[in-house]
Amino acid sequence: MKISPEKLYEMFPDEGEDFATMFSHSEQSEDNVLKEGKIVKIDNENVMVDVQDKKEGRMSIDEIKDSEGNLLFKEGDNILVHITKLSKGGLKVSYKKALKYEKIINEIKALGKDYKDKVIEGVIRGKNKGGYIVESSSGVEYFMPRHYAALSRDKEDSKIFGKAIKACIVDIRPDGNSIVISRKRYLETHAATQKENAKKMLESGLAYEGVVKNIAKFGLFVEIGSVEGLVHFTEISYKGPVNPAKHYKVGDKVQVKPLEYNEEKNRLSLSIRALFDDPWKEIKDEIKVGYVIRVVVSNLETYGAFVDLGNDVEGFLHISEMSWDKNIKQPSDCLKVGDEINVEVIEIDPSNRKLRVSLKKLQDKPFTQFMKMHKIGDVIQGKIATITSFGAFVNLGHVDGLLHNEDAFWDKTKKCADEFKVGDSVEVKIEKIDTANEKISLNRRYLTESPSEQFAKKYAIDDEISGKVIDIKDFGIFIKVDNEEIDALIRNEDLGNITRDSIKIGDVIKGALAHIDKKANRVRLSVRRLQKKKERQELNEYNSDEKITLGDTLGDAFKSFNKQQ
Repeated sequence: MKISPEKLYEMFPDEGEDFATMFSHSEQSEDNVLKEGKIVKIDNENVMVDVQDKKEGRMSIDEIKDSEGNLLFKEGDNILVHITKLSKGGLKVSYKKALKYEKIINEIKALGKDYKDKVIEGVIRGKNKGGYIVESSSGVEYFMPRHYAALSRDKEDSKIFGKAIKACIVDIRPDGNSIVISRKRYLETHAATQKENAKKMLESGLAYEGVVKNIAKFGLFVEIGSVEGLVHFTEISYKGPVNPAKHYKVGDKVQVKPLEYNEEKNRLSLSIRALFDDPWKEIKDEIKVGYVIRVVVSNLETYGAFVDLGNDVEGFLHISEMSWDKNIKQPSDCLKVGDEINVEVIEIDPSNRKLRVSLKKLQDKPFTQFMKMHKIGDVIQGKIATITSFGAFVNLGHVDGLLHNEDAFWDKTKKCADEFKVGDSVEVKIEKIDTANEKISLNRRYLTESPSEQFAKKYAIDDEISGKVIDIKDFGIFIKVDNEEIDALIRNEDLGNITRDSIKIGDVIKGALAHIDKKANRVRLSVRRLQKKKERQELNEYNSDEKITLGDTLGDAFKSFNKQQ
């Protein structure tokens, strides 16, 4: 009987076969057969096999190695091989192909004549010009013609290969050692059965035992007899969405309850958690906001941690609620899975199955801790945490204090942004603690000698000071003191006989030192005071001259009087 190429493709689905050669020799009974031969030679690359008809076939040495590279046979051993005649008269033998065909032959014998529409399960391992190779868990290979596959041709091979499928046996060809299957046929017959049985299961209201057949990110595919259903990941536990792969594996037996049947998609929705009482009903009257509860850390995410209350209810602990320490970058910095901790309930919403808890609320606030250890006037070390236009925030451990520009330097032209960088260590003095708003004000300039203090070491009250006018205000004028890094104020009432309107920027004015405010770093001069000082000096000098003249006169008078006597 002459076999067409199309039939040959179906009969011999192995990839890489020379179909033209197979077709030209298809009428010869010895072509593509299984025979027992004897290994006559083994070298580093090939194995020569005598097939007992004065002919030898060659195959790669890899054919007779196990997974660890050990030889399964030696020279002189009998071996079952699959034989293919080559176009030039030679023979090609294969031990691995013989094993595959032997399994197919045994499967054909086991199926007998009652094979039609028998369902098999397998994984798509490859394809040939006629269709796909499907391998069962027992290692039997089936051929699925392309027009029986019901697979999208637009899909890449990488998305098809490895796909687990079910199919019906539609034909057996003993002469070609081929079992033909159809996924299309299975889907057609299965749809009706699935629909009928799924509705019966749903109406029963009972629970059923099924087997996990596949696991996806969105849930578990569970088979109950001839019916397949989906347990969505939200229906696995009352804890909320869980990762199915973390809790189940293919082949696990599970108890499920039918929830809904979608006729359009022919899909049965199942639930595992529906078999248990809803724990949220128990806790809604037992737990209130503000309660402290004992929990176990069950999972860590980048944004927080999930905590188990022990009754299939989980709460969420956001990373911002783990610690007052702002340096916590990820939950694993302070927690690990399995930790038992006390937390405070900050939100509970049973209707939406939402429970939020806090760990830091059970800890002293950093501000409270700071208050216990420090007081106003303390000098402490800190690090520049943030620099702003108005100053810098200094980290003092777990709290920050504000150092204004004017409190950082005596020189009002200087700013923190110009003098510091983030991370610099600075010594500061606690100037103010605002307990109501939890704010700390710092001062740095008081830890250094002010220009006015340095000035006070050189000058005393009433000393004559001169300088140039640098600013004119409504209340007075400011002068830059000669040879000093300080300005001095002369108030309007201290200008003396100098008229305010006659003063202009750059004028040199002299005054007497009237006051030094070391804390405020201010110096005040007085022209009027200097004028009075000079007037007193002149008067003293004048009086001194008068006393000398009178004494001399009186002395001369007494001398004359004495002579007369």
